Amino acid sequence: MTLSTHVLDATTGRPAAGVQVRLEVGADAGWAPAGQGQTDTDGRLRLSGPGGAADFEPGVYRITFGTGAYFTARGVPSFYPEVTITFEMTTRDEHYHVPLLLSPYAYSTYRGS
Repeated sequence: MTLSTHVLDATTGRPAAGVQVRLEVGADAGWAPAGQGQTDTDGRLRLSGPGGAADFEPGVYRITFGTGAYFTARGVPSFYPEVTITFEMTTRDEHYHVPLLLSPYAYSTYRGS
């Protein structure tokens, strides 16, 4: 399984570059780090599995976007300091894509391809 994300700033209609992203995996003792990064100039990030592995194991994951810092850096007030999306990856040999459409006072997501 592979995983990517794309963040689009709905206020500008442009990719959200420089958004900090943290990925965690559900574990018996709570959540464990599973990856991190920052969106590129096109608002995209392909995440690597734990330890830099190319693939992820099946499980429940959560991805957190540093949305407050993104808007603060642009001088824009916002309501959500971060956005966290919890999802499940179950099927091996499949790509998972978690897009985020972002504005200072709202957001939406869906399972992409």
